Amino acid sequence: MSRIGKNPVTIPEGVTPTVSGQDITVKGPKGELSFKAHDDVVVKLEDGQIVLSPRTQSQRARQIWPTSRTRVQNMVVGVTEGFTKKLEIKGVGYRANLQGKELVLALGYSHDVRYAVPDDVKIEVEKQTSLTVSGIDKQRVGQVAAEIREYRKPEPYKGKGVRYSDEYVMIKEGKKK
Repeated sequence: MSRIGKNPVTIPEGVTPTVSGQDITVKGPKGELSFKAHDDVVVKLEDGQIVLSPRTQSQRARQIWPTSRTRVQNMVVGVTEGFTKKLEIKGVGYRANLQGKELVLALGYSHDVRYAVPDDVKIEVEKQTSLTVSGIDKQRVGQVAAEIREYRKPEPYKGKGVRYSDEYVMIKEGKKK
């Protein structure tokens, strides 16, 4: 038995789940998300909880069952609270600005890097060196944050670049004479 999969997903106040076959839709105060569960997983709505269980005892069914349960849990948390990722920009002259629906990053290149902000994700620039990516879909928020970080990863000698706020960058020692 999976320790994660056997726990039901509790539905908080203000969230309305809909289960029809393998399709799960969750509506909440922040928006609506849907997910199509794998055919090896049985989805049931029982007295205010979504219960997932494996259809068979095959290895594939036992692997995908807790993953599906976590996806449904993330949908419920997303429509009630939402998800955020904080990014920091380190380096002399490195900065970020928001111009309409475009994030403009100055990252030491000869040109500014322009990133088109997707509609389902919100980016806020608190200072020129820190920004917050937020939204209701956990995967989408993480993907957008990873794409922004990919433009200039933190380098190991001075630590310059775009990093997550909770990320630790190990600084290497330079050359010796």
